[in-house]
Amino acid sequence: MLLDPFYFYEMDAYRLLGYDERAAAHARSMIRISTGPDGTEISPMRAAEARLTLGVAAARMGEIEEAIGMGIKALEADRKSLPSLLLVADELDNELRSRYPREAASRDFHEQVMTIKRGTARPELPF
Repeated sequence: MLLDPFYFYEMDAYRLLGYDERAAAHARSMIRISTGPDGTEISPMRAAEARLTLGVAAARMGEIEEAIGMGIKALEADRKSLPSLLLVADELDNELRSRYPREAASRDFHEQVMTIKRGTARPELPF
């Protein structure tokens, strides 16, 4: 099934405007449409960005575990358009750090995003 790009942009617009329930509904549809009958992802980048949208919505609704779980799964996906993915990952990172600054999971997610930005698979250890 082909996906109308407008539907994808709607998801982004709803997320950016703070209409979290609508953004999440679009994201769930995006993941469903982006997944083949055998469970393989036909559009891994769209599915990854949809998971980040679900993460942002979850963070705003107080569901930190769901938010981080979606964020991690999105960042582990095969990435073809890293700049686009990092824009939404930054949005989730900002939500987590502003809402849950004392949570170790928020700091860990932030470090994972920063590691990807630095272009390394793992953070450099100081020793």
